[in-house]
Amino acid sequence: MLALWVLTPPLATASENELATRLQQGGHVLMLRHAHAPGFGDPPHFKLDDCTTQRNLDASGRAQAMAAGGWLRGQGVKAARVYSSQWCRSLETARLLNLGDVTPLPALNSFFERTHDRVNSLVALNAFFARQPADGPLLILVTHFVNIQAIAGFGVGSGEGVLLQLQPGEAPRVVGRLDVGAPGPARTRRRSVL
Repeated sequence: MLALWVLTPPLATASENELATRLQQGGHVLMLRHAHAPGFGDPPHFKLDDCTTQRNLDASGRAQAMAAGGWLRGQGVKAARVYSSQWCRSLETARLLNLGDVTPLPALNSFFERTHDRVNSLVALNAFFARQPADGPLLILVTHFVNIQAIAGFGVGSGEGVLLQLQPGEAPRVVGRLDVGAPGPARTRRRSVL
C-alpha cells in the first residue's frame, strides 16, 4: 500500500538565489498555483470539459502566467516537463508559461469542492512523484491551492509556487516558496523562503 506523504518545512531555509539556482538543477518540482482567476470555487453547473462553466483566468491572470514564464526563463529555465490539472484555468496558466508541451494530469485536479477525491488524488500524486527520476529536468505542476496545501503543508496565492526536491523512496522535500508571477519589486517583496 502506498503511504500518503506529509511534508514538513525544512529546518534550514533557502535563499532566493538558491531557489533560482535549484530551478536549473535536476530533481526539482515547482508546484505552481494557477494564475489569477476571479471568484471562489467553481459554479454549481461546473463541467470539466466546458470552460464556460468554470472560473477562468482574467486579463491580469493571463499576464501573471506569462510573467511567470518570463521570470522562469530569466532564471535559465528554457524548457521543463509541464503537467497541469484538467481545470481550464490551470491548463491556460501552464500553456502561457510557454516552457513546453502541457500534459493534463488528473492527480492535480482540485478537490476543494470534491473532498471525497482528496485521498485518491494524493495517492496518485505521490505515485507520480515516486516514478520521477531524482535527477530529471525541472518538473512544473500547475494545480490548485488545496493540492499544494496538502503536499507542502501550507497554501500559496495565485501565481505562487512551492519548490520541492525529489528524494528517492521518500516524500519530496520542501525547499522554498516562490512568487514567480508577480512583476518586478512586488515579486521581491512577496517571495519568501521557508
